[in-house]
Amino acid sequence: MSNRRNNEFLSIKDVMENVLGENKLQKGIDLVLIKEAWSEVMGSGVVSYTTDVQFRNGILTVKLNSSVLREELSYGKEKIVKLLNEKLNKMLIKSVKLN
Repeated sequence: MSNRRNNEFLSIKDVMENVLGENKLQKGIDLVLIKEAWSEVMGSGVVSYTTDVQFRNGILTVKLNSSVLREELSYGKEKIVKLLNEKLNKMLIKSVKLN
């Protein structure tokens, strides 16, 4: 009876975390949020050269169709990680790989 009573008072956050974890939806949600953050943080100029954004094991892989832009952004990878994580409000991204 005690366990049942405790379960009645789970927060919505706890329930959502359980649902997301059990259904493995969190990875997909994180990717959507990261793509939105990429667009907002980097702006339309960089986004127009972005062909793909993938996220796996803390590594954000961004494909760009401009070698000049790729080279320019490679100097600011740490800052990009910091800005994206700040936008996401959590430390999801450990590093950025530009292709």
